[in-house]
Amino acid sequence: MKKYECTVCGYIYDPETGDPDGGIAPGTAIEDIPDDWVCPECGVGKEDFELAE
Repeated sequence: MKKYECTVCGYIYDPETGDPDGGIAPGTAIEDIPDDWVCPECGVGKEDFELAE
């Protein structure tokens, strides 16, 4: 699964890890995250994430 980076703060969303504190189970692709999820570091929406290189 591909990792995504927050363009505001640099947080890396790793689908293999998910975001347990944010209610996102490990193995959840970014496309399957609810639209109201926000970056756990800076609070922006998932629309501010891009594919990490």
